[in-house]
Amino acid sequence: MTDLEHQITRRRTFAIISHPDAGKTTLTEKLLLYGGAIQLAGSVTAKKNRRQATSDWMELEKQRGISITSTVLQFEYGGCVLNLLDTPGHQDFSEDTYRTLVAADSAVMLIDNARGVEPQTIKLFAVCRQRGIPIFTFINKMDRPGLDPLDLMANLEEVLGIRSAPVFWPIGDGDQFQGVYDRQSSQLHLYDRVQHGANKAPVRIVDLSDPTLDTIIGQGPAQKLREDIELLDVAGEPLDPERIAKGEITPLFFGSAVTNFGVERFLKRFIDLAPAPMSRSAQEGEIAPNEAEFRGFVFKIQANMDPNHRDRVAFLRVVSGRFERDMVAFNPRSKKSVRLTRPQKLFASDRETVEVAYPGDIIGLTNPGVFQLGDTVCTGTPVRFRGFPRFAPEHFGVLRNRRSEKYKQFQKGIEQLSEEGVVQLFHEINAGRTEPILGVVGQLQFEVIQFRLLSEYGVDTGLDRLPYNHARWIQGPEEALKEVYWGMGTRRVEDSFGNFVCLFESPWGMNHIIENNPKLRFLATALDLSESQTDAGA
Repeated sequence: MTDLEHQITRRRTFAIISHPDAGKTTLTEKLLLYGGAIQLAGSVTAKKNRRQATSDWMELEKQRGISITSTVLQFEYGGCVLNLLDTPGHQDFSEDTYRTLVAADSAVMLIDNARGVEPQTIKLFAVCRQRGIPIFTFINKMDRPGLDPLDLMANLEEVLGIRSAPVFWPIGDGDQFQGVYDRQSSQLHLYDRVQHGANKAPVRIVDLSDPTLDTIIGQGPAQKLREDIELLDVAGEPLDPERIAKGEITPLFFGSAVTNFGVERFLKRFIDLAPAPMSRSAQEGEIAPNEAEFRGFVFKIQANMDPNHRDRVAFLRVVSGRFERDMVAFNPRSKKSVRLTRPQKLFASDRETVEVAYPGDIIGLTNPGVFQLGDTVCTGTPVRFRGFPRFAPEHFGVLRNRRSEKYKQFQKGIEQLSEEGVVQLFHEINAGRTEPILGVVGQLQFEVIQFRLLSEYGVDTGLDRLPYNHARWIQGPEEALKEVYWGMGTRRVEDSFGNFVCLFESPWGMNHIIENNPKLRFLATALDLSESQTDAGA
């Protein structure tokens, strides 16, 4: 085995997906605690004299107690290098989550013990299934009363259409939750609670065949555990690695992130079952991770992670080969070579210079306007990776700068935030660009944008909401465009790249115009437009 192949087998790159309030940030903190990356786990519900969650580095995240932007957290555990992509749970920030999932090789789906599968989980699960990546399910909050474990398994199958194969089984729930049973080892892992779950939970290991089991956990819990395990052994889904890899079944774990019950055991089993970095689809074919040439793609751009430098960082997922500091790579979109002089290893907002990186790793590249979302960076024969999602905005508003002396800061802030992909910019055709129209997927993004413009650029803004909820990029002959009767409830604008876009107030009005203009193409995203132009050129 070559050094490159060895490094690939050590990597696990995964995201955690969930509905809001399922405990995703708490689980992230506890994985870092057991991975040795932090010494004391924080909580977004912590008191003022306690630390904030590691993954929530943005000021607004700390104030609101929610994750707003994806972060990368790399740490080592059990001889493996784990790249954890922490994503927002709130649906208004789902576009950032969808893009981040492109960089993951597997996903941990977090389910609330009392609520089962919830709406945002359904959407994120669909993205994972569409990509065919393995999904590992962690039933959280077992320290609170909830649904019966067998009912939760049925809920997964009925709502998501996926069968589960329990790896752990809970011992009690609510106040009676004592730990988990590991079906592979036939051992019970019993935990003692620690204050606020800030430190690792002490654990006792007991065999299922121990004659004193009824005394240790109680006669009722012991009897139920034996009955449940017998049922699973007879009628349960086998833990088939091939079906897991295809995303056809999901390994099922139970635990409590807030009390640390089952977290470390989950981490160990996850490493055993989760895939190492996989091949990626490019326009030129499949790119295997063990290919010699370095190749990667930019899936996220973040401005102002370091308030002292006001820089922009491009998050790059390494797909193949070995990345080395100061190497020269090629960007096929811009057709330019660039020396990668300041690569950084990321841990939320903390960074350190990285000398080498391997497939599966996420590195930060200082971005002086060189990179855009979806860019490929490579050596050797140029390639361009496929499948980078873009979404049509559903909410629109005119952003107004309230202080004329802040014009330059306003322009710079809007430009950089749009590069991150959290907002799309539109302008009136043949008009000045002082008051852009913002388009977002979730309306909470408006609040985030205004907060960041004020806190990061010193720009106070006002927002006038617009009635539109659909956008279409339009392509076709000039003569056909002149014949269109646009009617009421539409607004014609152009995006940041000069493409013609029409905003619609209602789906009925939009469909009416589409049906009456068959010579034109009405595309859902700018990505569709660029791909159609590429195909036409080919």
